[in-house]
Amino acid sequence: MDQELFDAIKAGKVDDVRKLIQHNPSLKTARDASGASAVLVAAYNMKPDVVNALLELGAPVDIFEAAVLGKIDRIQEILKTSPARATEYAPDGFTPVALASFFGQPAAVKALIAAGADVNAAAKNALKVAALHAAVAGRNMEVIKAVLAAGADPNAQQQAGFRPMHEAGTNANRALAELLLAHGGDPTLAADNGQNAIDFAREKGHAEFADWLSTQRPATR
Repeated sequence: MDQELFDAIKAGKVDDVRKLIQHNPSLKTARDASGASAVLVAAYNMKPDVVNALLELGAPVDIFEAAVLGKIDRIQEILKTSPARATEYAPDGFTPVALASFFGQPAAVKALIAAGADVNAAAKNALKVAALHAAVAGRNMEVIKAVLAAGADPNAQQQAGFRPMHEAGTNANRALAELLLAHGGDPTLAADNGQNAIDFAREKGHAEFADWLSTQRPATR
């Protein structure tokens, strides 16, 4: 029954999700093989209608779900009684601040940072993402700025040695590159495959951006 629920969630079948939970209310607390809740799985699969249906049906919202959804009141409620939860890892290995960063929730990111979240804590899963990697992937500049201001390492490596600057190179994102450079991001540092941000830019056909980036050096901080 759990697998049927998660299959329906991933497929965006709101009516099926409703029927399954109404028939078996215990499914509200079901978790997938990685330990992610139904709400998180719906969010990961970009199914907002399913997320809303799950919330209406009473699916629990813990610190991780609250971070993803930007529910500041719930985050503060949890942290008021358990401040250490700001640094906790979800069953699938992500931190609350990384989740909030990926889903573009600046207020949640700032609340978690204020509560002591470690922006440099890497996920305890194969992705190895810290908050900055998640923020860069989510492409929310306000979040990226908040995480960098909190001391995120601009050169930190995630899975396959990929660095935030590599994302800037891949997408020819000058605003991101300039922000990372200002915080000490180095465009010459390579991923595990030996390519740096300039190489990634050229590989994607961003010759002009690659030429510009090759002249840049990280700011001394």
